[in-house]
Amino acid sequence: MNDSLLTHIDEKNQPGMVDVSEKLITHREATASSIVVLGKEIMKLLTDGDIATKKGPVFQTAIIAGTMAAKNTSQLIPFCHPLPLEKCKFNVNPIDEERVEIICTCKTSAKTGIEMEALAGASAAALTIYDMCKAASKSIVISETKLITKSGGKSDYNHGE
Repeated sequence: MNDSLLTHIDEKNQPGMVDVSEKLITHREATASSIVVLGKEIMKLLTDGDIATKKGPVFQTAIIAGTMAAKNTSQLIPFCHPLPLEKCKFNVNPIDEERVEIICTCKTSAKTGIEMEALAGASAAALTIYDMCKAASKSIVISETKLITKSGGKSDYNHGE
């Protein structure tokens, strides 16, 4: 059953990349976030905006990993088109005494969207924080990975609206 909303399935129910050859190049931007529940004990280790571990600074390393994931999204997600990433910016901020929020914003000028790159970046950064802190706690939770906004292309999106 082919649902027209499922753009990666053709009329014969076969998976494939969306044909973007006829689309126009437009400026596109997307922001995604992920929440990491570290717990109070790990959050107490936060000093000067980061957590120092034997593996290195947690948030700085997460930003590098997230940037690498955003740049390589088409290698991680089978039907994503390779995109020229023109900007990839991260903010990692404590929300409260237990959680941090990762916000990833990506920009490109291309024929197709950039939201998967922003989501991949936020996700990889969250996984990196988990990896670097797991020795201190096995109860870390990654939650609420979501697209916040996207602009450019066929439709804009704002999670808050």
